[in-house]
Amino acid sequence: MAVELYLVRHGQTYLNKYHRIQGWSDSPLTDKGIADAKRAGQRLAQVTFAAAYASDTTRAQDTAKRILAANAQPVTLTTEPAFREENFGYFEGLDTGLTWHTLGTPLGLDSFDAMIANLTIEKTKDMFHAQDPFGDAEDNARFWDRVQPGLDHAIAAANDGDRLLIATHSTTIRSIVSKYSDIDVSVPVDNGSITKLSVNDGHYHVDYYNNTDGKI
Repeated sequence: MAVELYLVRHGQTYLNKYHRIQGWSDSPLTDKGIADAKRAGQRLAQVTFAAAYASDTTRAQDTAKRILAANAQPVTLTTEPAFREENFGYFEGLDTGLTWHTLGTPLGLDSFDAMIANLTIEKTKDMFHAQDPFGDAEDNARFWDRVQPGLDHAIAAANDGDRLLIATHSTTIRSIVSKYSDIDVSVPVDNGSITKLSVNDGHYHVDYYNNTDGKI
């Protein structure tokens, strides 16, 4: 059975604009974020979706609703907590630059992208968990204990040839792509960008990552 997954990062939020770590925290879409979502909707307008999912954050749901509004097919949006962003625990809401500098500089790494490039995204999650004084930040194992069942359920509920929309988050998309390909996920995922995966009898293939150029 073959299924196509269209992973869309939500539009820009106010916490994105202010360079704050968002994770399980939430904030509304900015005007730019609404435009990001509408632009993704225009690019996906001709794709026939059999099902649509969004994480249970308002930013992902609002993005998905705007995408579906541009689509001719009447698809019900399903809220799926499994597709949330990584939980950054104690570091939620903090300034991104300061946090990356505080955690990464002792390792010679001064940005989140540098951490991913040098440590891998999986070990970067483990580092955040280890540095969280409350232990709330997800490590890689806890992250995948949540995300993989969500992917499995969405695929199991699909029929052969179905296309699924999943409105989700930057680190979630990067993590999925890292697990199922050799693509360099230290390259950030843009707001409103589209990443496509083909799943054939349980085997994942990333067709494109962080697509922003209008070609679908």
